[in-house]
Amino acid sequence: MAIHSASAHSSDQVLPFRESLLAMLGIAFVVMLVALDSTVVGTALPTIVAELKGFELYAWVATSYLLTSVITVPIFGRLGDFYGRKPFVLVSIILFTGASILCGMADSMLWLVIARGLQGIGGGMLVGTAFACIPDLFPGAHVRLRWQVMMSTAFGIATAVGPSLGGFLTQYWGWRWVFYVNLPVGVLSLFFVYKYLPHLRHTHPDTKIRLDWPGALLITASLGCLQLFVEMLPKHGLSLGMLGLLAASIVSFVALWKWEHHTPQPILPFDLLLDPKLSTLFLLSVLSGFSMFSLMFYAPLLYQGGFGLSPQEAGLLITPLVACIMIGSISNGRIIPRLKNPNVMLYIGFTLLALSCLGVVISNRWTSHGVIAGFMLIGGLGLGFILPNLTIFIQQEAGREHLGIATALMQSLRMIGSMLGTAIIGTLINHLYAGSVRQALAEQKADSWYSSFSDPQILISHETQTTVLAQLASAGHQGQLLLEAAREALIGSIHMGVGLAVVVTGIALWLVSKVPLITLRIKPEPGVVAE
Repeated sequence: MAIHSASAHSSDQVLPFRESLLAMLGIAFVVMLVALDSTVVGTALPTIVAELKGFELYAWVATSYLLTSVITVPIFGRLGDFYGRKPFVLVSIILFTGASILCGMADSMLWLVIARGLQGIGGGMLVGTAFACIPDLFPGAHVRLRWQVMMSTAFGIATAVGPSLGGFLTQYWGWRWVFYVNLPVGVLSLFFVYKYLPHLRHTHPDTKIRLDWPGALLITASLGCLQLFVEMLPKHGLSLGMLGLLAASIVSFVALWKWEHHTPQPILPFDLLLDPKLSTLFLLSVLSGFSMFSLMFYAPLLYQGGFGLSPQEAGLLITPLVACIMIGSISNGRIIPRLKNPNVMLYIGFTLLALSCLGVVISNRWTSHGVIAGFMLIGGLGLGFILPNLTIFIQQEAGREHLGIATALMQSLRMIGSMLGTAIIGTLINHLYAGSVRQALAEQKADSWYSSFSDPQILISHETQTTVLAQLASAGHQGQLLLEAAREALIGSIHMGVGLAVVVTGIALWLVSKVPLITLRIKPEPGVVAE
């Protein structure tokens, strides 16, 4: 296909309206694929753990996906800058959908964790390339804001139906269908991207690129060792092995720092990370990911395991959180072009997110479902004000030369925050729950039953409850009393865990004051060609 200048159509968008609409429809289905997966799985996860028996790997279902995504996002963000993004988007859809089938076939938590890691590779490719297609198609910031409403709508539709769909599928069809549901969306994504998304590139086809594989390996080592350290510390304490993991993480990061300053094409450009205009925005991406995934993964566990709700009921309560991300994003797109100081929307967003996390902390089994849904609603609105603005602000400040890698870095850092959030809060919840349950059993002189209560699956699986309660009754123990103690232990531990997210969001709110005033430019920078 012939190469032509992007300015042939408009200084603000590469293609005419009809072609732009069809191309954006392809990206919209990709966004739905990623969003649907994250929200559906969160609601089903407590039931999955109850069936596959492995609460100690609960957080790993999320963190294995996030860890592999973190590594692949910057790799393919960089490759997309040089070779164009369309080929990588196509491959990532196939990989992501194929890995979803493997997740649905899992017969153990370890299998599921490994399959989620493979799915994360596809997800990282998607995030690193598909999201950067939008500023390629619409170089003008104001035009891009209008078209991003379409992305926000696609994200909102997927996330709005995700929790309820996850609950419905889990309750009536079985949890495996929360992964198989990716198949039809994946097929639609593949069709529209292949047929309508243009192959845009920023460099001449003969330009050579050297991939920073040592940098990728050092990122893997530093983050992987850190994650293992956080997950295993409560169980093993500060043993020699734990100290070795921490030391390996620190050494890998120092080596990464030194290497990236000397390699000609670094996978993690520290100069960009430390740029005064961008550094605070990147840090806010980390903190927003921490709080967002804390809500999405542990609120369903609280509602199902702590409050005794069904998967479908828990899904309905989570729905306002994810549905209002769309409403917030659409409202944001209309409001922000009229503001002299666009940074105000970040203040509002982080305030609402902090209130939502606080709402989870103070809610209990007697809190009305309307109030709980209200707390979820304001959290969704907050995220709707935070996520698109961080994207637009970072792309605006980075400029055309660093557009792809800056977008990829933002997504990677949000995933690192999500990974740390699920790992740290998951570890805290596991530790507090185990300690509280052990104490409650000791008070009732039922220490020997700890193995039955150490995994909160007993609070979710009615079949397991019936079996254990019958065994406790025959042994002369008050099973319902012990079950109630375990439920209270889980509620208290999740409250403490999400309380940490409140603190993190408060820090983010303070950091917003350090963000330089953003001015949205109307005219784009030149340099995009289409094939």
